[in-house]
This record gives sequence, structure tokens and C-alpha cells, in this order.
Amino acid sequence: MAVATFGVTVLDCPDPRALAEFYGAVLGWELNPDAEGEDWAELNGPHGRALAFQLSEGYQPPRWPGTEHGQQFHLDLDVPREQLDAAEERVIALGARLLEGDEGGKRAWRVYADPVGHPFCLCAC
Repeated sequence: MAVATFGVTVLDCPDPRALAEFYGAVLGWELNPDAEGEDWAELNGPHGRALAFQLSEGYQPPRWPGTEHGQQFHLDLDVPREQLDAAEERVIALGARLLEGDEGGKRAWRVYADPVGHPFCLCAC
């Protein structure tokens, strides 16, 4: 028997609303107006999925791939292979930065940092 059910993934950040808007634009998810405050913002996705953002005073971004401020975890976001280049252009325009490419197509993922430094991957599916 399970002890718990999975609720929400929460990212620490210096500005919850701004980071929620970034991921909302990337994923096409809506900001939950009932779960928003000065120190919290939440996105609602399909099938009951949720992604939340919590204010962290003194936030220190991870340093990927270093271990001094390790990544702790990252998000893998699926993109149809034929749309990977366009997806990269879009996330960069929204404020992401490329950390590691796909080695000229040898790998099926590319690594980025969101506007506050959390690593995430666009993965070809």
C-alpha cells in the first residue's frame, strides 16, 4: 500500500510569479489564481499535473554540471524531434540559456538553464 500520493513539484526561486510565467509559456499551462501569493505561484497542467514556485530568500542557482551548487534535480520536457530547433529558439527567447547542445544530433536532448538557473532538458520524442 502506498504511503502517499504525488502532489506537486516545487522549484525554489527569487520571484515565483516570474518563473511561473516562464514555465507557463514553455508548457502552455495556466497560472492558478487561487494558488498565488507573494511567495508562491502554481501552474495547472493537464491530467491534474501541477508545477509550483516558492520564494527562497537568498536563492542560489545550481551550477550545472558542477557540484558546488549541484543541480539537485532537473525537468525533462518532451518535444517532437522535428520541432526541437524551434523549441530551442522559443525557450531562449523566453529567457532560457543553452548549457549543453545535442552534440550535433548525436543525443536526443539539450540542456538549458531557466531564467534563474534551474537546469531543464528539451528531449526529442
